[in-house]
Amino acid sequence: MNTQRLTQTQRQELKLSPQQIQLMKLLQLPLIELEQRIKEEIEANPALEDSHENDYDDNEPTADDNGENDDYNDDEVDFNKDDEFDITDYLQDDELDDYSYKLQANNYSTDDDSYETPIVNEETFQDYLNQQLAYRNLTEKQLEIGQYIIGNLDDNGYLNRPVPNIVDDMLFTMNVATTEEEVTEVLHIVQELDPPGIAARDLQECLMIQLHRLQEDNPLADYSLSIRIIKDYFEEFTRKHYDKIAKKMEVSNRELKPALDEILKLNPKPADASTSGSKNIHYITPDFFVFVHDGKVELSLDGRNTPELHISKSYLKMLDDFSKNKDSRNMQEAVQFVKQKIESAKWFIDAINQRQNTLYITMKAIVDIQEEYFLTGDETKLKPMILKDVADKVGLDISTISRVANSKYVQTPYGTFLLKFFFSEGITNQEGEEVSTREIKKILRDSVDGEDKANPMTDEQLMLVLKEKGYPIARRTVAKYREQMGIPVGRMRKRI
Repeated sequence: MNTQRLTQTQRQELKLSPQQIQLMKLLQLPLIELEQRIKEEIEANPALEDSHENDYDDNEPTADDNGENDDYNDDEVDFNKDDEFDITDYLQDDELDDYSYKLQANNYSTDDDSYETPIVNEETFQDYLNQQLAYRNLTEKQLEIGQYIIGNLDDNGYLNRPVPNIVDDMLFTMNVATTEEEVTEVLHIVQELDPPGIAARDLQECLMIQLHRLQEDNPLADYSLSIRIIKDYFEEFTRKHYDKIAKKMEVSNRELKPALDEILKLNPKPADASTSGSKNIHYITPDFFVFVHDGKVELSLDGRNTPELHISKSYLKMLDDFSKNKDSRNMQEAVQFVKQKIESAKWFIDAINQRQNTLYITMKAIVDIQEEYFLTGDETKLKPMILKDVADKVGLDISTISRVANSKYVQTPYGTFLLKFFFSEGITNQEGEEVSTREIKKILRDSVDGEDKANPMTDEQLMLVLKEKGYPIARRTVAKYREQMGIPVGRMRKRI
């Protein structure tokens, strides 16, 4: 006989409410996207309105009239009796039983004007090259090959697709039969376009193209030594073994230096030289502003973080009218529908207000901890600060602080920074004080900038410099910080 055993277990789970999820999503949005998100919500929910875009009737009191915001209180509102809102504008017969949030398609009447968002016509980097190619005396097939090559350039202007692969691609995707010789011939034509160095297959070829172009444009100048360095001693050049190059070429350092200087003027990423960028330019919009007045740090939020949203008074009146006549099933469904829209609007307004409060208290905590930096602008004054420090100070979860710190910017008298700029770990100096790793990095950067470039310092020597200044850290830690700051090793910083 089989017996079943019942067991009881207890476990703890963390579940977020829809409102909390909505707040988390809003927290991550930068200002421009927040504005778009609010517009989408207003379009989707007719019970939600923006005070800045709503024209009030002369008979309706506004927040300016009484100094109060009566979004949630319709007892004292004098509603316009000629209200044009009708529930049938938003409900279809088959939608009365579905109270899901889906008014995007139904929030328009047939009388509304139809507007289309204009598409900005920007010239891309590929367009810029194709325009130049069109002026060349090419056959139709050569033009197709050239356009295909241009279409395969990466963001830096390099052709990473091998010629044999291009031959196969054009046959299978465009039904154009060609040969490696034909593709190579057109490739050389594309490499003659501006900016110099475009369509190179590697850095060596990119620099060679630019040097040959310089020689053609300046026939009286002599670039032969520079060309020879890149052609015959490229590996030594990339490793900055200048002494070896001078010895093999049988020239002095004085003769070698001008040739190296010419090479260092070249652009290793030719696509960056074009005025017609291939990418959109992103402008940073600060979420916070920090000012210093009379020795005090002042903080403010960008006004667009706090839009004046409110519940539609027409929808509140509609709910009141329906509630008085809810005997029929249709009226009960209509009341339920309007209630759901008003409730959703309240949730959204609350989420926006919570977003504002979360942003402000988080930034206020950062300002309080890093006040000395905001007063002076001196990076060495930044204190060690991690996410937990701010979370403990404001009583929020670390994940919430992380969402704010990783996506929000603050404008200060010393520049505009992502909030995570102010976070860093700490170490203990020789005096037993905890200092920020950013302070150490600043000293490390200054040491590298001031070194003798003919004999740059090794990580071991940098370690000794830091130790002399009171920061006893290991050589591997110096290497770690150096790499984080994008500083190459000593031999790669060498110059003649």
